[in-house]
Amino acid sequence: MARAGLTTERVVRAGAELADEAGFNRVTPSELARRLGVQVASLYSHVKNAHDLRTKVALLALDELAGQAAAALAGRAGRDALVAFADVYRDYAREHPGRYAAAQLRLDPETAAASAGPRHAEMMRAILRGYDLTGPDETHAVRLLGSVFQGFISLETQGGFDHSSPAPPESWVRILAVLDSLLRDWPRS
Repeated sequence: MARAGLTTERVVRAGAELADEAGFNRVTPSELARRLGVQVASLYSHVKNAHDLRTKVALLALDELAGQAAAALAGRAGRDALVAFADVYRDYAREHPGRYAAAQLRLDPETAAASAGPRHAEMMRAILRGYDLTGPDETHAVRLLGSVFQGFISLETQGGFDHSSPAPPESWVRILAVLDSLLRDWPRS
């Protein structure tokens, strides 16, 4: 029987907070039980095991990111949409480092298909339609943008830019301007 006051949503949100404070790799039922002041067994009415807990935190993060990205994209196109989308990811990673790491968790195909992940891809493809990219070129561009965003965000959050000038925000703005230019002049196959 579930402990009074403990719900799946509360368990998952507490797991997300733990991820942000201690790191996604520290999200385990035992760590979470300590945080909530309950026995580990009390959590098993809400999550099956550590993998299920981490998956639920990942799904929460993907959903939060999709909601923020959709709100940021509303009414925008072209460069404005590209920058808004990229900024949502960068800001989310800086504000919620553990949740951002959770959003990178590899999900099984069925879970991934039912998650907010496809919404992320749809939004990126919608941005790219503003650059007249379709078919394989669109796929190549999605991979390029994902690689640049993830690479920059990972390096920045891990301190990779701490000892050089210019400051990361200046590089971020320049990189997004270059990506916009590249997308506008995309070499057609």
